[in-house]
Amino acid sequence: MMAATTYERLKLHITPEKFYVEACDDGADDVLTIDRVSAEVVLAVKKDVPPSAVTRPIFGILGTIHLVAGNYLIVITKTMKVGEFFNHVIWKATDFDILSYKKTMLHLTDIQLQDNKTFLAMLSSVLSVDGFYFSTTYDLTHTLQRLANTSPEFQEMSLLERADQRFVWNGHLLRELSAQPEVHRFALPVLHGFINMHSCSINGKYFDWILISRRSCFRAGVRYYVRGIDSEGHAANFVETEQIVHYGGSRASFVQTRGSIPVFWSQRPNLKYKPLPQISKAANHMDGFQRHFDSQVIIYGKQVIINLVNQKGSEKPLEQAFATMVSSLGNGMIRYIAFDFHKECRHMRWDRLSILMEQVAEMQDELGYFLVDSAGKVMTNQEGVFRSNCMDCLDRTNVVQSLLARRSLQAQLQRLGVLHVGQKLEEQDEFEKIYKNAWADNANACAKQYAGTGALKTDFTRTGKRTQLGLIMDGWNSLIRYYKNNFSDGFRQDSIDLFLGNYSVDELESHSPLSVPRDWKFLALPIIMVVAFSMCIICLLMAGDTWTETLAYVLFWGVASIGTFFIILFNGKDFVDAPRLVQKEKID
Repeated sequence: MMAATTYERLKLHITPEKFYVEACDDGADDVLTIDRVSAEVVLAVKKDVPPSAVTRPIFGILGTIHLVAGNYLIVITKTMKVGEFFNHVIWKATDFDILSYKKTMLHLTDIQLQDNKTFLAMLSSVLSVDGFYFSTTYDLTHTLQRLANTSPEFQEMSLLERADQRFVWNGHLLRELSAQPEVHRFALPVLHGFINMHSCSINGKYFDWILISRRSCFRAGVRYYVRGIDSEGHAANFVETEQIVHYGGSRASFVQTRGSIPVFWSQRPNLKYKPLPQISKAANHMDGFQRHFDSQVIIYGKQVIINLVNQKGSEKPLEQAFATMVSSLGNGMIRYIAFDFHKECRHMRWDRLSILMEQVAEMQDELGYFLVDSAGKVMTNQEGVFRSNCMDCLDRTNVVQSLLARRSLQAQLQRLGVLHVGQKLEEQDEFEKIYKNAWADNANACAKQYAGTGALKTDFTRTGKRTQLGLIMDGWNSLIRYYKNNFSDGFRQDSIDLFLGNYSVDELESHSPLSVPRDWKFLALPIIMVVAFSMCIICLLMAGDTWTETLAYVLFWGVASIGTFFIILFNGKDFVDAPRLVQKEKID
């Protein structure tokens, strides 16, 4: 089993010539040596570390990356213990350091120096987003069911070799270490997403309840710049969410997925609150669609699609396209359900989600869940998954997933003997609070990673009710999303593409993509909007005593700012922060 672990305790020794990463686990003598000039990676022993080296503790190697100035080593410098998972400790990486191989930047021109600073800022931007998790002894990238159906050879592989590459966010950064099996115990696969672990009690019976969301690094990106699928069938914002119960040695698991509507479509920001979705007229939708679901069926089995988008307005063509593709594919393993979330739950009637739950109840019983007893015997397998989506696969999707997961958990806890016959999970107040808050936190994590803000509709997830305060908070988050999607998401997209290796820095490039000057309109618009908004506030503070004068001031500056805003809407794409590193596929 030692092959499937990485070193837990490390020290980094730095000299002008080399980085030495020393394994400090009991009995370990290995030292990973990285030459700062040749970039050669070799395995040494502790006596090879010079006493003159500067030493500091680290918690893992995230990997290496090449920028304009040369190579950089990225290490984990701070962690937080999330909990224990079947006696395996799970950690969240909370701080990182990016260390240059080069001792000086004098070899760079001013332009190169500026580009290098920008690339470093991009890496820091990705690393500042909460949600990087790892374990040195457990494979977090696989579900319990996948791990239960493996060969002895798989068990002997290193954590990096056996990991599900969809969920290894530092896979590109570890490419040099992955090529050398002898150093794999220094190569730490890191997951991006959300993990929540709780020790709970119902009827005096204690059990562990765990929620894991694994974000795919294929077709990863930000809300409006990454939609639909790519030519390989990878869906944007694809997340695998697994809910686990551990009681008396028995383990139960329920897996769901979410992902963008799997056709070729885009929704590029153009300053409008909701840009119009564009479905490609030229792409071979069936080819990408079939690739997507072929892989999903192989990995998960049966697919029950729950499409939550609006069935009128700008979202209607996407719902129709999805339904048409499922029908044309004619695969008996795939079932399609369209549920217009906003129409059915309008006027805050979220109790009407019970209509959907009743509609899919029989299908959920058919899919089942994974269960293994304390002796390691598999009692039941999950035969397929619910694949839920809305437009962003965030807010509406998370609400529905939490309801499906609760229904599965009810069945699991009854079978394990935690719940008595006839008892309802909703009646267990203490656990319900834990459950709802964890799913709301999951929603916030996924939303911040994709859309840049916390999730909407989490008041329902946390309390089971839609509230006026929740509506206000949704409005605030929507406003922040609007600003970020239009004025900072190009940089965020470039940052993700650099981190994941979709763009590689070539210092010999004659023309840097970062040197493309921003249009003056892009630079001016945020300033105009801030000035107009500030003038409105000033007018309110300085207005006369009468309501008439106050209203006049507000109307004057309000109309001025709104007028300015609508003028630029005629060509809004000139004003947004667009990616500069990777040219995403065009949607015709």
